[in-house]
Amino acid sequence: QKALGEEVLNSLTPAQQVIQIVNEELTALMGGEQSRIRMASKPPTVLLLCGLQGSGKTTHAGKLALMFRKQNRRPLLAACDVYRPAAIRQLQVVGEQAGVPVFEMGQGDPVKIAKAALRHAQDYGNDPLIIDTAGRLHIDEKLMDELKRIRAAVEPEEVLLVVDAMTGQDAVNVASAFNDALGIDGVILTKLDGDTRGGAALSVRAVTGKPIQLVGMGEKLDDIEPFYPDRMASRILGMGDMLTLIEKAQSQADEKKAAELARKVRKNSMDLDDFLDQMRQVKKMGSLRSLVDMLP
Repeated sequence: QKALGEEVLNSLTPAQQVIQIVNEELTALMGGEQSRIRMASKPPTVLLLCGLQGSGKTTHAGKLALMFRKQNRRPLLAACDVYRPAAIRQLQVVGEQAGVPVFEMGQGDPVKIAKAALRHAQDYGNDPLIIDTAGRLHIDEKLMDELKRIRAAVEPEEVLLVVDAMTGQDAVNVASAFNDALGIDGVILTKLDGDTRGGAALSVRAVTGKPIQLVGMGEKLDDIEPFYPDRMASRILGMGDMLTLIEKAQSQADEKKAAELARKVRKNSMDLDDFLDQMRQVKKMGSLRSLVDMLP
């Protein structure tokens, strides 16, 4: 409808005009603008992570914690997945890598552990408190009932659903089931560095009406990014994502070294050591494939 009613701009071909309209509509479908995690006015902010087993909850609890630590906050991880073998140990390992403490009470009652973790965070000035809960291979009443009890006990500022983007349209069923039963506040999409173009991102937002707040873009603990609907739309359309690429370069590149290298190139005195240094700087930005994907 929009395309039929639009007058073609002088600078664009009709095909470009259609792509521009599709781009705008996709952006609006995914929420229009970036959504941030709400922080409580009175700390600690409690963030409750939920999702199916294997969606990447525990890893993304660590990624979230590291992200907050980089913002000079003092996050605390709470281990409330008491069923999966080695889940607590996994969270401890992730916590160590992120340099963030982990609160655990072994294989006890998850509701009591969550309450005790909240008291600990209040006593020791930790903010936010990130609660890693149990998942199942499917959605069942027992899982939902436990999550509801934890939610009632700690009154989280945000309930964040962790969804695996690689499951495609099945991610939509998971998101709508969790939203209907529990009432989620936002979504973390994981494994978005795979072959998926982000169909799950479109559908999850459309079905739940809840914003996608963060996306996991790789295996490493710092491979987590805010979700920008406009950037995702241009990725889906194969238009690249130059802004994220530029931000990655700015966060990883050493400006002094870059200026020095530019000077050497102009003087024709660049050597193999400089070349190796460049290779290392590019490597820090992630896999070459993910960088190429951001190019239009």
